[in-house]
Amino acid sequence: MNNLNSVLIEGNMVRNPLIRATPKGTSVCNFTIASNRYYKQGQDPNFEKEVGFFDIETWGKLAEICSNQGRKGRGVRVVGRLKQDRWTGNDGKNHAKVAIVAEHVEYRPEFKKADDSASDANSLAESASIEEYAETAEDQSMFAGEPAEDISDQFRSVTF
Repeated sequence: MNNLNSVLIEGNMVRNPLIRATPKGTSVCNFTIASNRYYKQGQDPNFEKEVGFFDIETWGKLAEICSNQGRKGRGVRVVGRLKQDRWTGNDGKNHAKVAIVAEHVEYRPEFKKADDSASDANSLAESASIEEYAETAEDQSMFAGEPAEDISDQFRSVTF
């Protein structure tokens, strides 16, 4: 039997992304998202709220894009896989951490205020930077699609 390791999660960035490079020069970007879950418990008609925090890791060109496009509070959808790191600390205790390695990232659009001219500049810069990373016409076409009826088109898609 084959194993499946796939994750799709939506939430908001908790803080600005942190980008660094490996010794070989590969870009790595890390950020954390908060994802809300609402549920009813028993006969109570009110919804309870549960918040989960998830560490995301991106590599290469996707890491550079996430570093440029992501910012605290921005809505994001991530498709990726789970990765578990295990290590022994200086105190001799075993530790483990699970993170999501992103393979595809989509951003919610940022709506500008009518009187916010700085937001206009950010929107233009955002559009230009995605085209800059799209290497082929096919890559560029995935960003210029017609709006469809489902909510997934409210996200800007970035895959490498």
